[in-house]
Amino acid sequence: MAMKIRLARGGSNKRPYYAIVASDSRMPRDGRFLEKLGTYNPLLPKDSEDRIKMDLERVQYWLGQGAQPTDRVARFLEAAGARPKTERANPNKGEPGKAAKERAAKRAERAAAAVATDETALDASEATSGTESP
Repeated sequence: MAMKIRLARGGSNKRPYYAIVASDSRMPRDGRFLEKLGTYNPLLPKDSEDRIKMDLERVQYWLGQGAQPTDRVARFLEAAGARPKTERANPNKGEPGKAAKERAAKRAERAAAAVATDETALDASEATSGTESP
């Protein structure tokens, strides 16, 4: 039986509240589960102690039985120190979107044009100041 440690959604409309559960991977998200391992309330501030609560002993037991945590639960376990931190490869995450790239290109063009006009104005003023005598 393929086991998962995942989130089961509860709460009302637009007020999510999740239970961290150990369940068979074939069961639906909010369906039958074997054990409730903790809770997650995303509406609380990130530094709140009540945001994520887990019974780490039971989580370790299920991990020892071969249960695989979902991505979000794995992040919770990494933050709690129950799992080693894994490297995530998402090279496009820090890259700006198409519109932002276009704005940056226009800004660079304007800056280059402004520098060119400033240089020509400086050259012209130097030429005129060199011919005048005090």
